[in-house]
Amino acid sequence: MDVILHSKYLILFIKEIIKVMTEKNLILAINPGSTSTKIAVYNGTEQLFLKNLKHSAEELAPFAKIADQYEFRKEIILKEVSEADFNLKEFKVIIGRGGLIKPVSSGVLEINEKMLEDLRQGREGQHASNLGGLIAYDISQGIQGAKAVIADPVVVDELSDFARISGHPLMPRKSVFHALNQKAIARRYAKEVNKKYEELNLIGVHLGGGISVAAHNHGKVIDVNQALDGDGPFSPERSGTLPVNELIKVCFSGKYTEQEIKKMVVGAGGYVAYLGTNDAYQVECKAKEGDKKFEFIQEAMAYQISKEVGAMSTVLKGKVDAIFLTGGIAYSKPFVELLKERIEFIAPVHVYPGEDEMGALALNALMLIKGETKSIKYE
Repeated sequence: MDVILHSKYLILFIKEIIKVMTEKNLILAINPGSTSTKIAVYNGTEQLFLKNLKHSAEELAPFAKIADQYEFRKEIILKEVSEADFNLKEFKVIIGRGGLIKPVSSGVLEINEKMLEDLRQGREGQHASNLGGLIAYDISQGIQGAKAVIADPVVVDELSDFARISGHPLMPRKSVFHALNQKAIARRYAKEVNKKYEELNLIGVHLGGGISVAAHNHGKVIDVNQALDGDGPFSPERSGTLPVNELIKVCFSGKYTEQEIKKMVVGAGGYVAYLGTNDAYQVECKAKEGDKKFEFIQEAMAYQISKEVGAMSTVLKGKVDAIFLTGGIAYSKPFVELLKERIEFIAPVHVYPGEDEMGALALNALMLIKGETKSIKYE
């Protein structure tokens, strides 16, 4: 009798192991950009499929607003997923790149009617990332039991009260930064040192077309420069903080329209304004070849980023466990060395080149599936 019971339990145990080994946690990640849509399929953290769909100006021309593109982009996504032989009914989570909604806490947010309304209207601005939530929700409606969510959108706001003060009550500082990648890299570093993210004080530096420098205080970004179109160091295409009085003079000079000045700040600032290119690799190559102007402006950007890192170290009262560098420019060893010369006295510097937004989305979705995190209601 004992032998029979033992055998039954053994069989059940083996069945459970097989179930775990064969269980699918299929996730569809959607990341719309201004002229492209990245889509990826994951089984847990294993990437099964990745596609970067390019959209020509002619294809997008018929759409007056970004929100109008969602049906066009959704159909392309469904076609690609189908042609890759994935069964939509097997997906557990459809996760979209978070857009410009109202300021929210970090985490996984369920897509509801309120969020859909804000994404369609562009509550905090029009951006292609707004389409991520719209498409994810629409696709999920045809899949029984599938959850539609976004994670760590750029408007994640965990600022301290002091960080919101700008110097004038009409112009409070806002939190708009590379939240998805910053949070993902912070958690990755914490795992590497066998700590919880919430146990550490970190300074995160995202080096891309925009640059964000964030103070991570025990799991919350309590201060960060407004990386979308506001303050902080200049970047390959953004002006960052400008001398206020000089900016006022330019605004009222009569030489430029409002749109032209906005373009100076975002799109035609930084490297573009000084060197005529937003290609950081080209700047690096020119500097290596001995072009003094390119060398000088490259080091000036490193100088400004270092100043921002120093400022964030004071926010954390000098108690900094590590500094991490991420984003595309982190591939540049010469640029990383320029930063290290000025900042590694503060804390050890760790480099994570590039950005894996799709992997970060999948990781957030998997935490939701496993019950390691709960979705936040958008209100």
